[in-house]
Amino acid sequence: MDSLIAPLALAIERRLGYPQKLADTIGHPVVWFGKLISFCEIRLNTDARTGPQRKLAGLVALALLLLCVLIVTVGIRTILSWLPFGWLVEMLLATAFLAQKELGRAVEAVSEALRQSLSAGREAVSHVVGRDPQALDEAGVARAAVETLAESASDGVVAPWFFLVLFGLPGIALYKAVNTADSMIGHLNDRYRDYGWAAARLDDVLNWIPARLTAMLITIACFFVPGASPSKAWATARRDARKHESPNAGWPESAFAGALGFQLGGPRSYDGEMVDLPAFGTGKAALGASDIMLALLLYRRTLDVLLAASALLALMLWIS
Repeated sequence: MDSLIAPLALAIERRLGYPQKLADTIGHPVVWFGKLISFCEIRLNTDARTGPQRKLAGLVALALLLLCVLIVTVGIRTILSWLPFGWLVEMLLATAFLAQKELGRAVEAVSEALRQSLSAGREAVSHVVGRDPQALDEAGVARAAVETLAESASDGVVAPWFFLVLFGLPGIALYKAVNTADSMIGHLNDRYRDYGWAAARLDDVLNWIPARLTAMLITIACFFVPGASPSKAWATARRDARKHESPNAGWPESAFAGALGFQLGGPRSYDGEMVDLPAFGTGKAALGASDIMLALLLYRRTLDVLLAASALLALMLWIS
């Protein structure tokens, strides 16, 4: 019955998400990871250390994080394997590491807020992006929301699912721990360039296959979205993905751009400093609230394709 864990986790998390009462009571696993990452960073990433020493300290911190997650999740999985319906509990625990429902809700909130006013849209998008929202016009807010939706479809849904299929609960938890570490310390600034190097590189390695798989899923999903182009989705991903500074993030972003006839990316502001970034796609750049909703439709059809593929894979494993 282990083969049913991945498709059932996808279906249940998409419908229910992570219960708010549970989050209020015990928190969220990602928050627990974040606390351990912060604990180590404060103590290990000190100004007295040289660059190589910071790299080593970051590697030690990452190893400690992964060791803790591995011990806990393997222990839980071992205990659950002794129980008659332990696989169902493992499936429910795995839903905590997927972000289908919350991602869709957060991006839809940007569309709704942008319909009210630009200031409301900026406030809503500030919860899902790291760039300076006050520097964004209406099109900038919409593009930021769509870009986040595309990239997070990969590292928030497809990649966790991928490692759940391969390695069960330990796999999805370990992936999420690395991804959380990368988001917190994998930055190219003076404080984290060396200390976060190991987390950033490992995150790149783990997302290499899922990012390209996401682009494929988006391409297939285009067949179920009126006006979307599967041929342009894949062609744009192959042409433009390499422009991104990340070896992976450009794949889902470019696929979304090509599929919907958008132009994503371009210059943006971080902490008041303009950063000149490449554009993905050659289509419409002046996006608005309705374009966010169109992107959400493509996102949901992509989730449908992923669920269907997961169910088919489970059936094949069960038959064999």
